[in-house]
Amino acid sequence: MEKHEIIVKEKMYANDAFSKWLGIEVIEVKPAYCKLSMKVRKEMLNGFGIAHGGITYSLADSALAFASNSGNVQSVSIETSISHTKRVSEGDVLIAEAKELVSGNKTGIYDITVKNQQNEIVALFKGTVYRTTKKWIE
Repeated sequence: MEKHEIIVKEKMYANDAFSKWLGIEVIEVKPAYCKLSMKVRKEMLNGFGIAHGGITYSLADSALAFASNSGNVQSVSIETSISHTKRVSEGDVLIAEAKELVSGNKTGIYDITVKNQQNEIVALFKGTVYRTTKKWIE
């Protein structure tokens, strides 16, 4: 990992109260890539006793943020979508892996796969980001 990738990851996570509340752990960040993990807790369940769809969405969205900002250019999502493919239960450990598909000067497109502890795909997420002119580190 390059020095600026470590600093960007640390700066982003330090100010990311929501990811911290979710219990997200950053496993790996490198250019145009990120891997995060999170354990599903009881308060994340909906009325059906399964994880609220917003939980996997939020994990994938955080992976998008870390991957798209890893190049030291502040980037924000402008379009996202998710398909939930398998139920997620309390105690499941989710891994989100974000990979850049398209890189442009102003936009980037990312594919994020969310799997459970049995390596089963539980959600597929696609995100488009807008690259600002701001740097994380000058």
